[in-house]
Amino acid sequence: MVNANAERRELQLKLKTSQEYRQAGFAWAGSLIITVALLLASYDWETQTVKPYVALASLVYAVFTILQVLVTLLIRRDLRIYGEIRSITRALGYVLLLSLVTGNVFLGTAAFQLIQKRKSPEYTLAVYTLLTQLGVIAVSAINLYKPYVADTFLTGMFILLAVAGFHLLTVIVTAVFVRRRQVPKGLLWVAYPLLLTSLTGNLFALVLGIILIVRIRNSGNPAVAGWEDVLERLTRNTTAMLGLLFIAFLFSVSVCSYVTFDYGMAVDNNYSLILQPPSLAYPLGTDNFGRCLFTRIIFGARISLIVGVMSTVLPLFLGGTLGAISGYYGRYTDNIIMRALDVLYAIPGILLAIAIIAAFGANTVNLILALSVGAIPTYARTMRANVLQVSTFEYVDAARAFGSSNRAIIFKHIVPNSLAPMIVKATLTIGGAVISTSSLSFLGLGIEPHIPEWGNILKLGSTYLETNSYLAIFPGLAIIALVLSFNFFGDGLRDALDPKMD
Repeated sequence: MVNANAERRELQLKLKTSQEYRQAGFAWAGSLIITVALLLASYDWETQTVKPYVALASLVYAVFTILQVLVTLLIRRDLRIYGEIRSITRALGYVLLLSLVTGNVFLGTAAFQLIQKRKSPEYTLAVYTLLTQLGVIAVSAINLYKPYVADTFLTGMFILLAVAGFHLLTVIVTAVFVRRRQVPKGLLWVAYPLLLTSLTGNLFALVLGIILIVRIRNSGNPAVAGWEDVLERLTRNTTAMLGLLFIAFLFSVSVCSYVTFDYGMAVDNNYSLILQPPSLAYPLGTDNFGRCLFTRIIFGARISLIVGVMSTVLPLFLGGTLGAISGYYGRYTDNIIMRALDVLYAIPGILLAIAIIAAFGANTVNLILALSVGAIPTYARTMRANVLQVSTFEYVDAARAFGSSNRAIIFKHIVPNSLAPMIVKATLTIGGAVISTSSLSFLGLGIEPHIPEWGNILKLGSTYLETNSYLAIFPGLAIIALVLSFNFFGDGLRDALDPKMD
């Protein structure tokens, strides 16, 4: 009995520490949800008919989901009997890679993790770089079913396909050459083109290029080694990376939409297409003005990301600066700054934003400023607490003993070592900024009504909940997905930066 319990605990430990097993379980669960959603959408309840294309997609997803469940069971069996995943089980990952043709990101991610036994952070980032690019290509290719496309569509698709080919090469190179803490100098020929391909909005390509350059040029640097550990913990967090994948995908689509999408389909009225149900030409249907809802949501992502990020970056810098000065100098400076911010903190942020917009008008710039002002005190308090702690460290006293100025001590020694909690807080609060943006637009106090923004789209769709519910469901799901993605990424970043994890 004791041996059985010990074996059970050992198995549970292996399953808990196996990245492939956790990724596989998450993948089949996510794929199952999509399968059920497609199955329900394949039946038209009003006409009592089956939509063949949606039903076929549901069947294909179901086949891959069943295959993923079988692979998960095989992984569990291998870990129980052999203590590791066998090569024959890993080979099934190549079969699961075919799921990328259907756009199944969950299974594609799990397949890439399964086929590679030794996974470096660079390999993981290269995989997500490729997945982001493939997602942008898939979404952009849907425009082929539309009556007309942007003039630059073919050129843009050719560039995206060429970039995806290079990203696939990057995955292969990182899988073969990159090992933990050992990056060959020859990978510079991969790093610099990655920075160039990030012009498509692919954040993973930008991060991977920078990381490769830093690791090659600063090999053996203790500071770089510390951040490498943080990066490895972050890339091993499945939910955090999938959240970042959705954020990077939306950002890349927003950038590429300038050349692959026609803005006229999002803003020009077409009264011959009013309230059309979802179809191949209009994947999410059309609104009461005949505008393509799919195109409007794509262009709306740009506004939500810009406002959400900018209304977080501005208070991050302003509040961080005030908090650093307040915490370092203390006494009268601390009292003046913090008491002034307490007055601002006493006003609810959303009410302050409404008052500012009502006074100066509803537009994008005023919305960013309105949301930024109310967030300054929270960032100032966070930075002040960090500075008060870091100021007691010995290297700060050493800097004072060497005669460094207060400005140099604050911005060269204290602030850089106080940024980790601020970065985590920023990623966790961007989601709140996105909700505030959509809420104000829904109330008519945010983005101008004629601009495609998720809050505006949701407001318009809310009047058709009983007849054409998809007009409200799809923008609502987009808001929920983006907010959850930022929260998942923020939680993962917090765990990666937590010193208790060392």
